[in-house]
Amino acid sequence: MGIVAGLDSSSDSTRIVVCDADTGAVLRQGHAPHALEPKAKDVDPQAWLLSLGEAAGGGLLEGVQAIGVSAQANALVPLDPQGNPVRPALAGNDKRAQVAAADLVEAFGGRQAWADAVGAVPQAQMPVAKLRWLARTEPEHAQRVGMVLQPHDWLVWQLLGRPARRTTDRGAASATGYWSARTGSYRPDLVELALGHQAMLPEVLGPGEAAGTTPEGLLISAGTGETMAAALGLGLGTGDAVVSLGASGSVMAVHHEALADPHGMITGYADAAGMHLPVVHTSNAVRALRGTAEMLGVDSLEELSALALASTPGSSGLVLLPYLEGERTPHLPHTAGTLSGLRRESMKPEHLARAAFEGMLCSLADAMDVLRGRGVEVRRVFLLGATAWLPAVQALAPALFGAQVVVPQPAEYAALGAARQAAWALGVSQGTLSPAAPPAWQGAAAQVFEAGEELAVGQAVRQQYTATREQIHPGAFAI
Repeated sequence: MGIVAGLDSSSDSTRIVVCDADTGAVLRQGHAPHALEPKAKDVDPQAWLLSLGEAAGGGLLEGVQAIGVSAQANALVPLDPQGNPVRPALAGNDKRAQVAAADLVEAFGGRQAWADAVGAVPQAQMPVAKLRWLARTEPEHAQRVGMVLQPHDWLVWQLLGRPARRTTDRGAASATGYWSARTGSYRPDLVELALGHQAMLPEVLGPGEAAGTTPEGLLISAGTGETMAAALGLGLGTGDAVVSLGASGSVMAVHHEALADPHGMITGYADAAGMHLPVVHTSNAVRALRGTAEMLGVDSLEELSALALASTPGSSGLVLLPYLEGERTPHLPHTAGTLSGLRRESMKPEHLARAAFEGMLCSLADAMDVLRGRGVEVRRVFLLGATAWLPAVQALAPALFGAQVVVPQPAEYAALGAARQAAWALGVSQGTLSPAAPPAWQGAAAQVFEAGEELAVGQAVRQQYTATREQIHPGAFAI
């Protein structure tokens, strides 16, 4: 069918993969950092374009017939009616809108009303909360906003030569807080509630649709957010979940219908392939491991992992509730972590090390149970993040999650997902692929771990963890 490219414009750099459209085999790659201050909250969108151009240098895109674009989630590009920025873009990791998010929840009638309207309760990072923050703190800028885009929308628009038609996809739209994955439509009243007036919103394209063709004849697919692109790059399907291990954590799974959660624990995203991606976040994951390593005077997480494996399941009765920075799941924003079960025999470094791994994974298993409790099937769990390669994580995760665990080889999965979307749109345009399903690319290379005979042991560890959690925070999951 040809050659396609996927580009991923993350918060700090642009990564490009060029792939065979039929098989997904990576032919070449490019990378370039953004010329931005680290963790900048206000971003000049031109930095994304400059980075893209640098990453694509040296003829990287020679022979490419279609391009897909993935970009950081939750960032906001406020433009005037002519398409010029009214101020720098608000970065996806900008959390200045915490008060604005709470204000929106109250102004619209509470968490249930938001869940019913768009499948998510406003959080600080969401574009709808950023619009409210803009209206409250920079009213002179807010008044000039006539068009609202996200980074991938803006990049696609620029690649197409800034046409009159502006587009997005259902995956990115579902993260805005003013588009419903359940109804497939915008809620302009929520934009007006946040911003104070209406603004133009991009047309939401369906899976497999193209946004247009560049002046040079390159097909540009709809594009999507990083999370949705990574799911497409990994080849996720029904029964698959992804556990992301960063300082904080998240669990997302492919599901056949949109989920609305008035408690705010589930965010009801759509995916880039016509399904849904409900996500549950935790405030703490790897930060609990790093804190334990510092407490024990251990130099690395690899050393902490080896120490943990010298202990036994249940850590000699030691239980760590890893709520070090408060917690989102369960909703305990002002709590602290708890170390329980201290006895003379449990006061050994190896038991504390294992309790940290068990606590982190049990907390994420709690988040997974929130999805399972709403009917989401989880048969296979993909573990992402550098710590997924730690032996202690691989040894404990299958039994604690109660599922097969897959640890994919490190790769640019968001860029690969964007490339797969480009191949899909190209195939649809050529009449060789159906709009109903993306091309069947080879799955990610991975190691696979089964729970096996350890499943009963894992259940006992979780029971010990749950009993401690209920003792310290009774009714935390009684929703």
